[in-house]
Amino acid sequence: MRKKIVAGNWKMNGLAETVQELSNAVADIQARCEIVVFPPFVYLLTVIDMLRNTPVRVGAQNCATALLGAYTGEVSAPMLKDISCRYVLVGHSERRSLYGETDAIVAEKFMMVQQVGLTPMLCVGETRAEREAGKTFAVIQAQLDAVLQTAGVSAFARAVIAYEPVWAIGTGLTATPEQAQEVHAKIREHIGAIDGKIADSLPILYGGSVKADNATALFTMPDIDGGLVGGASLDAAAFAKICHAA
Repeated sequence: MRKKIVAGNWKMNGLAETVQELSNAVADIQARCEIVVFPPFVYLLTVIDMLRNTPVRVGAQNCATALLGAYTGEVSAPMLKDISCRYVLVGHSERRSLYGETDAIVAEKFMMVQQVGLTPMLCVGETRAEREAGKTFAVIQAQLDAVLQTAGVSAFARAVIAYEPVWAIGTGLTATPEQAQEVHAKIREHIGAIDGKIADSLPILYGGSVKADNATALFTMPDIDGGLVGGASLDAAAFAKICHAA
C-alpha cells in the first residue's frame, strides 16, 4: 500500500513569529499520513528544531545544482542534509516559469538531491494553454523523461511526484477529481511501462489548489496519494483538515 503524504509549501510567506506559531500548530496535527512542510530557507533550521521530536518532516523549497563553491545566494543539497532536511522540492512550476529552470536543470537537481540521501519531490504539470491545446500528457511525459533519462527509473523508488496543473495554482481554479485522477494514472502508467513495481509504490500527490473542502474528493481517487498544498498550508486549521482527509 502506497504511503499517503500531505506536504505544505509555505513559499515566501511568514516572519519568525508566524512561522513559529504555524510550526507549533502543525506539530499538534494527529493524522494517519506523513506530513511534510517546506518553510522559507531563512526559517528552515528554526522549523527543523521545533519539529525534531515530532513525526512531521521538513523539506527545502529548492537547492543548487552544485555541491559547493562560488555560487553566491545558492544553498546546496549537502547543506540541507547537514541541517536534517528530509525532502527537497524539485521543478516547482514557479521555479520553472519565474526562474527559467529547464527540464535539464530539474533533472540535475533531482540527481543532486538523491546523491546526498534526501528525497526529491518532483513537480510536473501543464499550463492552461498547454491543456487547452491538448498537450497535457506530452508536456508531463517530457518532464518525466528528462529525469528518467538522467537518473533512471530506479531513482523513483526513492522519490515523490507532485502533479501541479499550473493553471490551477493561485488562480482559484481546481482540476476536478476526475481530471486529476486521469493525469495521475497517466504518470503512473508512464513509469510503469518501464518498471511496474516502482510505479505501484510511487506516491503521486496532487498540487493544484488543494483546500479543506476538496481534499476528500481528490484523495479518494485511486492514484492520488495526498497533496502538495500551497496557500491552505498557511492556515493551520485548514491544513489539519486536509491531513485528516488523507
